[in-house]
Amino acid sequence: MAELDRETFERRTGIRSSDYDQLKQIPLFAGMGDDGIKMLLLDATVRRYPHGTSLFMQGEQADRFFIILDGWVKGFRQAPDGHESVIAVFGPGESFAEAAMFVSGNFPISAEIAADARLLVIPRSGMLKQLRDDPDIALKMLASMSRRLRGFVQQVEQLTVKSATQRLASFLEKLVDVEEGPDEFELPLDKMLIAGRLGMQPETLSRALSKLRSIGVATEGHRVIVKDVAALHAINDDDE
Repeated sequence: MAELDRETFERRTGIRSSDYDQLKQIPLFAGMGDDGIKMLLLDATVRRYPHGTSLFMQGEQADRFFIILDGWVKGFRQAPDGHESVIAVFGPGESFAEAAMFVSGNFPISAEIAADARLLVIPRSGMLKQLRDDPDIALKMLASMSRRLRGFVQQVEQLTVKSATQRLASFLEKLVDVEEGPDEFELPLDKMLIAGRLGMQPETLSRALSKLRSIGVATEGHRVIVKDVAALHAINDDDE
């Protein structure tokens, strides 16, 4: 297939230039050239989903996977009695559900939009065809998944080494728009999901928020007021 220029590629998939720059940073595509990424994404489509939309249910055929361009997605399992257990919370720049396409063929969890989102939806059929046609792309994807696995190991290590307060500070750091001085922003998720994302109970999150008040971090509902962003950065380097 002839190489697609950027304009044609965007019109076909909905992937903007800024989206494409973001995609190149995702571990799944790290180390791939532009041609390889475009070939893998020829059948992909950018879609918008409002909060509360169900993406798929546990046990359904895994015929697609997703990359989050904007917004948040909750992955969960539901017990027969209706009790819901949050397994993971995915945010901007993260991919999810790709492993199910290659391993079991069925989604092991359910997924729901936790905050208005714009997702890149990648169908299984097109992805597998490209991998069969170009073994070099398959090898690069394996290398990327290996790097991602190392990233997961580091995340698990953080859960055991970093305190709850430090994990919360790290999460808030990613939401600020300045390097120093004051800032204000809205939490993108409700506090229960933030707690799940950070591997802690909601009451532990509340205690961590209380501890951050000593460095000038206050909350008013979902609004966060940071007196000095530099202090938020510094707490991650402190041993409690």
